[in-house]
Amino acid sequence: MDVLISGASIAGPALAYWLGRYGHRPTIVEIAPHLRTGGQAVDFRGPLHLGLLAKMGVLDELRAVQTNGIAFRFIDEHGAKLMEWPAGLTGGDLEVKRGDLARVLCEAGQGTEFLFGDRIAALDETPDGVDVTFASGKQRTFDLVIGADGVHSGVRRLTFGPEEQFVKHLGYYVATWPIANEFGFDQTALMHNAPGLMISAAADHQDPSRAGVFAAFSAPEALRYNRHDPDEQKAILRDRFGGMGWLAPQLLAALDQVDDLYFDPICRVEAPEWTRGRVALVGDAACGATIGGQGTGTAIVAAYVLAGELAAAGGDHRVAFPSYARRIAKFARGTQKGGDTTGRFLAPRTDRGLRIRNYLNSKQWFLDFTFKIAGDRSTNLRLPAYPL
Repeated sequence: MDVLISGASIAGPALAYWLGRYGHRPTIVEIAPHLRTGGQAVDFRGPLHLGLLAKMGVLDELRAVQTNGIAFRFIDEHGAKLMEWPAGLTGGDLEVKRGDLARVLCEAGQGTEFLFGDRIAALDETPDGVDVTFASGKQRTFDLVIGADGVHSGVRRLTFGPEEQFVKHLGYYVATWPIANEFGFDQTALMHNAPGLMISAAADHQDPSRAGVFAAFSAPEALRYNRHDPDEQKAILRDRFGGMGWLAPQLLAALDQVDDLYFDPICRVEAPEWTRGRVALVGDAACGATIGGQGTGTAIVAAYVLAGELAAAGGDHRVAFPSYARRIAKFARGTQKGGDTTGRFLAPRTDRGLRIRNYLNSKQWFLDFTFKIAGDRSTNLRLPAYPL
């Protein structure tokens, strides 16, 4: 079958790999002009995730570019340590940069057609396929269309309705941006808080002359802003973090030279349906949680199941799509729960909350408990062995 996949981040290339293995012809359309590089580190946990990466033949290549996790050191405005998470706790069993993961997955999917710098503008399903109109004006027909285009999925909007119906705001925003490492940061992330605010920085794993800034702030109500206007987002950051101590003024000043700012709410996708007709959602488009929800590992698992169910059903989407959703939904919604507490951990809203966070996270029993829960969520699924 000819299958169009929207999104070239994680779920899309993983799905294309498996579809190609089963003899289909996957095409990936990506709004960016080229494959995105860099980005924040993402991690995999447990035998379920690592087993699938090994089955895809990419595990050794990913281990060659792994970042190994970094320590989180929470500091006061003078740089004195308040508490610290050691590096071994933060990177799961395998941690890599999102851009490296996307590159490796795209290279693994031999035979995949890529359409960069374009997006799906309209979908018209017929008895025999889906007529697709692209933003460029081109038109093509595919047997199936898969939305793997993230939390702000265009395929979900076109097929199921406006984003506001499916994306729940979890009370915080996060931002990342690169800077020149003029401050001598090393591989330990220095994290400074004020009530409802957190700003941190650490040296780049591959280029110590560069550093990455990560910021989070509380916003109980969703903000109104242009998601495609970085200048407006920079203004929000300057307003929220103005007057904060430590190195915050210098880190914010670096925004003037930044052209690849990431800015998004911490949110959760709550889509009751993942399939409709010849269209399906996978990865964050179906069940994303911006940060802390194990979305990367879940995307790899969901891509494997979706392609496998199509193969098991002989390509009949009417059988495969409902079976895919039944197999994966409970597992995916369990991993999403990790995102519910991420904002409150990063930036507690009161001085008392900050003290409690620092006290609890300095205790080994609490760290063991926290990561046991994360590990249990990442392995709570038994996958079928779909025949190739």
